[in-house]
Amino acid sequence: MRQHFLIAPIVMCGLVLSACEKETEEEKVERTYQEVNVIDETNLNEVLLTAADPNEAVTYFQGAAAKNPGRIDLQRGLAISLTRAKRTTEAVTAWKKVTTMKGTLNIDKVEYADALVRAGNWGQAKSVLDTIPPTYETFKRYRLEAVVADSKQDWKRADHFYETAVGLTTRPGGVMNNWGYSKLTRGQYAEAERLFTEAIRQDKSLFTAKNNLVLARAAQGNYSMPVVPMTQIERATLLNTMGISAVKQGDVTTAKNLFREAIATHPQHYDEAVRSLRALEGA
Repeated sequence: MRQHFLIAPIVMCGLVLSACEKETEEEKVERTYQEVNVIDETNLNEVLLTAADPNEAVTYFQGAAAKNPGRIDLQRGLAISLTRAKRTTEAVTAWKKVTTMKGTLNIDKVEYADALVRAGNWGQAKSVLDTIPPTYETFKRYRLEAVVADSKQDWKRADHFYETAVGLTTRPGGVMNNWGYSKLTRGQYAEAERLFTEAIRQDKSLFTAKNNLVLARAAQGNYSMPVVPMTQIERATLLNTMGISAVKQGDVTTAKNLFREAIATHPQHYDEAVRSLRALEGA
């Protein structure tokens, strides 16, 4: 009888241990599925942030962030998607939220400042940039510092930040164009011309820099075409830009000649230049 009493507890322990082992295996299987889901989700997030239509990405991240409000990666994905979709007001709100969450990074503050600049909120952008430690040095941070300083006409700081930004990128054409435009607004036309020329040398596709270049030259009374790569349509457009500059400076004869050349150069009908020339001839 004593042996029977001993067997029962042993059997029960065996059953309990078997149940524990079975539960552990189930947990392992569930954990494996969860890990696979995380990997799949990570890949999906990356695809949506790069290849997907920005508004589709916004819809996805809005739903995902609503279900997991504490996950900063999803809120960051939403903010990036809103920025890509050019939904600036919403992007400002989204980036602001990211910067208040656990795990926020200095790069999130830079993106928040960028959204504020795009929204025209220069003062708040400066306040956000001021919270970033000086040891965090990136091209985008200093490019933003430069344009914010420009907005306040703090030219010394602007030049310092533009120069720093140029040294932190292998593709400085865009920031050189911005720096040149800053010089143009200050009336430093020769320096602006130099920076625009350098910007085009760095990136021959920068039509904005080409247009700014002829503005800087026209401001100095130089209406000859710069020696830079350009298509026939770009040449016609630049001639038209110089014509408009000549009108603003009261040089009507030069303006008429530039408009005529623009019309003759353009491969199609150039309505804008035609209207400008008719207006001058009618006057």
